[in-house]
Amino acid sequence: MTPNSLYPVNPQRLVYDVVIVGGAMIGASVAWHLASNPDFQGRVLVVERDPSYKNSGTAHTNSCVRQQFSNAINVEISRYAAEFMRDFPKHMNDAEAPEIHLHSFGYMYLAANDTAAAVLQKNQQVQTACGAATRLYSREELAVAFPFYHLDDIVLGSHNPVDEGYFDGNTMFDWWRRKARQLGVEFICNSVVSMGRTGDRVQTVTLASGQEISVGIVVNASGTRAAQTARMAGLDVPIEPRKRYTYVFEAQNPLPCDLPLTVDPSGVHVRTDGRYYMAGSPPAGDDPAVDPDDFTQDHSLWEEKVWPAIAHRIPQFEALRLIQSWAGNYAYNTLDQNAIVGPHPEIGNFLFVNGFSGHGFQQSPAMGRGISEWVIYGGYRTLDLSMFSMNRVLEGISFLEVAII
Repeated sequence: MTPNSLYPVNPQRLVYDVVIVGGAMIGASVAWHLASNPDFQGRVLVVERDPSYKNSGTAHTNSCVRQQFSNAINVEISRYAAEFMRDFPKHMNDAEAPEIHLHSFGYMYLAANDTAAAVLQKNQQVQTACGAATRLYSREELAVAFPFYHLDDIVLGSHNPVDEGYFDGNTMFDWWRRKARQLGVEFICNSVVSMGRTGDRVQTVTLASGQEISVGIVVNASGTRAAQTARMAGLDVPIEPRKRYTYVFEAQNPLPCDLPLTVDPSGVHVRTDGRYYMAGSPPAGDDPAVDPDDFTQDHSLWEEKVWPAIAHRIPQFEALRLIQSWAGNYAYNTLDQNAIVGPHPEIGNFLFVNGFSGHGFQQSPAMGRGISEWVIYGGYRTLDLSMFSMNRVLEGISFLEVAII
């Protein structure tokens, strides 16, 4: 726990209808969606171990949204996110709520061989069937439309300039927390250290400060600590922290236009970031699980992998200056890189909203809405999120999302 936080340490009560473990982007979305629904009259407690959020996935996100996924439900989730942003003041029911601007430079997936191209072609069919504006580009078409790319080793590109790009997710996050608290949700600076389970229900959660809280429903929104939280209820979930690296740089010869978030076959991605550019990468070689608090950087990665890949793909970036870098952790679902959402079949009052594998920020509006619907109505009323259920994990059935960065 972080002392002297803006949140109190102790809860006001010892009985809550819903306890949300984790108060970052996903937990805040669930809290606001519950509190703002007139059909919900319960009491909600959000337990956040560090209200500075400095080491959360929310703080380390690149805050982008895309519709270029391989599963239709993920496309629909992102399309809802874009709609939510467009009508943000209306959703907040507050004339002072700001507009959430979506800077639509789009994503550009590049395929280096026929196998990868076939994946892009298949994904594009899924995306356009859902209403996305994804377009495929041959090498020749790419050379005309995006002349700054080096394309000798590229056979196909996939780009969607509509409702794909950067959005101000931190403003959305701040307003969710603010409005949830105005509507009666309690946020505390504390940690859940154990849970009391009787049969098929979690009855209590115990806080690090010693209080035992009686609960109606527990929502696991604890990001990279999802597996730790689940184990308190005697459950296992295939989610682990995986490290990802981000770099902000200035180009000596900047491009004359916005750079789409370019997903290079090397695994490196790079995009426009205001007057600068932002690049990201997984580790070189193995991609092991790490401690949730491990944010140590591998400084050799920039010189040995990231910069060479960027300069190869965009020769204008051979001359650049690194401005800033950091490491953050994905809440990585090792089964299929898709979210795990909804109740456990054996413990109906323990709900998961975990394992987003890098796309939780953009999925937070739909996921918060979906979990709130389950809490209030016992099922999904808008987007059907049942394919993300824990049942597939228990049965070992993969619902694979291949378009993971």
